[in-house]
Amino acid sequence: MKRLLWVTLLLLAGCSKVNQQNYDKLELGMSRAEVEAVLGRADRCSGSLGTETCIWGGDHTQIKVGFAADQAMLFSHKGL
Repeated sequence: MKRLLWVTLLLLAGCSKVNQQNYDKLELGMSRAEVEAVLGRADRCSGSLGTETCIWGGDHTQIKVGFAADQAMLFSHKGL
């Protein structure tokens, strides 16, 4: 049973789009739709007044993108 759990976790980790290669594809000025074409749908987003911050991944491994007027203005990552 433990082995099945580890195999499942490894397969899920291998399928993640939250990785250095995809982070390197992000460019300033990309629209949210363009970022989602690279990373998939965001896990969570928050914002107000024309700005939004979206996070892909979890607490240990993540990519964060800040948008203003639907343009990527800021990128950061953790654990890649």
